[in-house]
Amino acid sequence: MDRSSRQPDETFAGGARGELSPRVVQALWRGSAGLVLAVLGTSVLVAGAEHGGRLSVAVVLVLVQVCALRWQVRAPVAVLVANAATGLTVWALLPAVTLTGALLAAQVVLCVLSATRPRRVSVRALAAMCLPAPLAFGAGGPAGLTVYLLTVVLAWTAGQWRRAQQARMRAEARRAVVEERARIAREVHDVVAHTLSVMVIQAGAADDVFTERPDQARQALRAIETGARSALGELRLLLRAFRPDGQEDGAGEGREPGPSLARLDELADAVRATGMTVHVHREGATDGLPAAVDLAAYRIVQEALTNALRHATGADEVSVRVTAEEECVRVTVVDNGLTGRGSSAAARDGRGLVGMKERARLSGGSLRAGPLPGGGFEVAAQLPVEGAS
Repeated sequence: MDRSSRQPDETFAGGARGELSPRVVQALWRGSAGLVLAVLGTSVLVAGAEHGGRLSVAVVLVLVQVCALRWQVRAPVAVLVANAATGLTVWALLPAVTLTGALLAAQVVLCVLSATRPRRVSVRALAAMCLPAPLAFGAGGPAGLTVYLLTVVLAWTAGQWRRAQQARMRAEARRAVVEERARIAREVHDVVAHTLSVMVIQAGAADDVFTERPDQARQALRAIETGARSALGELRLLLRAFRPDGQEDGAGEGREPGPSLARLDELADAVRATGMTVHVHREGATDGLPAAVDLAAYRIVQEALTNALRHATGADEVSVRVTAEEECVRVTVVDNGLTGRGSSAAARDGRGLVGMKERARLSGGSLRAGPLPGGGFEVAAQLPVEGAS
């Protein structure tokens, strides 16, 4: 799992409509507003120094463009029309401002529209933005025309590139979910096969002693009931998982069930061998957990430790806490790595976090992950016990 960005619920915030988080929308507005104010605002002040009345109107129009940018994600088409109209008005009032500069805000919105709306819509917007090209030619000749068309096409192309990038990230997330479900299906097959094999042995033992030792037979029947409830929980998990390849996995026959929290110390020792300090804290009994919950908790700890080992910059210590309660199992993994923002884009391609969340969801639980205020990164999962048995 790539872990550089470490945003809890923004990891897969994409460019499609409705997917951008409020934080990203706010940052986009501030950045684009700052750009328009710095470039167009300065040009208007310089070009309108000798036009007092026109300068005031032009400044107001620039401020209108900046305010309109606040809705560029929610309603890019309307904002594009408004900024194009006000930009052309600014250019008409102050011809010394180039047409390219006057329509800078419209070009910014065109980029956002290209990234967040269907291509047929963005192509129409691109064509509309090319309509003022004759004005650019009349004002600046071939050079002015070239600069204007180049900036408009580049704005649209940048949006298309961002749209393709977000589509690739969403495809990676979907693929990670499918692969995690397939992995869960194979593991559940092993656990269910083991449980059913034990039930068959116990049923045979109960039949052998049913007449002579009824108490022992009842004990075996109670064990069968417990095993059947556990297997039922495993089958529910299996039915919710998806196996895309449709392969029959018989590898579980004659093989031990998958890893569990009972082997948590072995997992911690493997990480300690790399030089990292690992603290393991247990609260409550984990030996009687349903196999689905036990396996899911182990895999979440395993992935979180791998994440800390590979991607936690400067981390040399990690704490694992497993709390087994009557209703649920809580798993928390915290490291002391740095949480810088420099490589935030890399973690958005990460698939480990997607797999952990999918595993928790299929177990009926939840998982959150994100940076801590004082530094470090935390993965916290809550897995219900009753629903799995």
